[in-house]
Amino acid sequence: MGGASSSISVAEIEDVVSESTGLGDIPESCISFIMKSFDPKEICQLAKVNKTFHRASSADFVWESKLPQSYKFLLNKILGDNNKEDLIRTMSKKEVYAKLCRPNFFDGGTKEVWLDRSSGQVCLFISSKSFKITGIDDRRYWNNIPTEESRFKSVAYLQQMWWVEVLGELDFEFPRGKYSIFFRLHLGKTSNRLGRRVCNLGQVHGWDIKPVRFQLSTSDGQNSLSQCYLSGPGEWTHYPVGDFVIDKPNGPTTIKFSLAQIDCTHTKGGLCIDGAVICPTQNTKQF
Repeated sequence: MGGASSSISVAEIEDVVSESTGLGDIPESCISFIMKSFDPKEICQLAKVNKTFHRASSADFVWESKLPQSYKFLLNKILGDNNKEDLIRTMSKKEVYAKLCRPNFFDGGTKEVWLDRSSGQVCLFISSKSFKITGIDDRRYWNNIPTEESRFKSVAYLQQMWWVEVLGELDFEFPRGKYSIFFRLHLGKTSNRLGRRVCNLGQVHGWDIKPVRFQLSTSDGQNSLSQCYLSGPGEWTHYPVGDFVIDKPNGPTTIKFSLAQIDCTHTKGGLCIDGAVICPTQNTKQF
C-alpha cells in the first residue's frame, strides 16, 4: 500500500493538472479516485493544493482503502460499550484512520493498540498486569512497582523465586501479514533520585546459570520455541519470543506466549517485566 504502488508521483499529478486545465475544473470525484492510489502522507500533501483537493481528500472510499479489514473490530475494542455504535456511524473513514493510528488503550488500560502507518498492520503493547505470573500475589516474591519508564506506569518486579513462569494470552483479529512478539524486560530496579536515573542491581542473580525459555503458539497451529540468557543489566531489552503469520484474516486468532525459567536448582531475582510487544516483523528494528 502507499506511494510505492502509485504509477505517478504527487508532483507529476500537480504538473499534469496545471497544464491541462484549471484546478477548479477537475471533478472532485476524479481527484478522490486518483488520491486513492497514494499513501496517507501524500494524500495529506495533495489536500493542501486548494479547497477542492481538500474536500476530495476526505472522501470515505479514499481512507477506507487504507484501513485494514479488521478496523471495525479495532474500533469496538477501543471505544468500549458506551454508545459505540452511534459513534462509529458518525465517524468519517478519515477520522477512523486518524484515531486508529494513535495509541489507544483497551481492556481496562492493560493493552494498547495502534496501526502502523506504512503497512496498515496492527501494533500492540500488552501490560504485565494482564499476564498470569506464578506467585504474583505473594509479596515475598513479586511486587507491582510504579515507574515512568513504562507506558502503563508500573511493572512487575521479581525479588527472588525458584520457579519463574509468565504466561500471556490474546484473542485478536489481525490484518494479513507477518508479526513478531517480544517481551520487554529489565534486570535491576530503577528509581529517580534528584532527577537522575538510578538502577539498583543488588537483587539481580541467577539469570546467567540457565537460559530462559520463550514459547509461542497460535490457535491455527503455529508454534515457536527459543532460549536465551538474560543480559544487559540496567537496560530495557526486547527479547524475541517468535513470529506468526496471518494469511486469512477472517476472525480472531488466539495467541499464547510465555517465558519460563523453572530450574529449581537455583533462585532468580531482580527482574522487571514491563509487558510484551506485537508488531509487524518488518518493523522490529524500532524496538
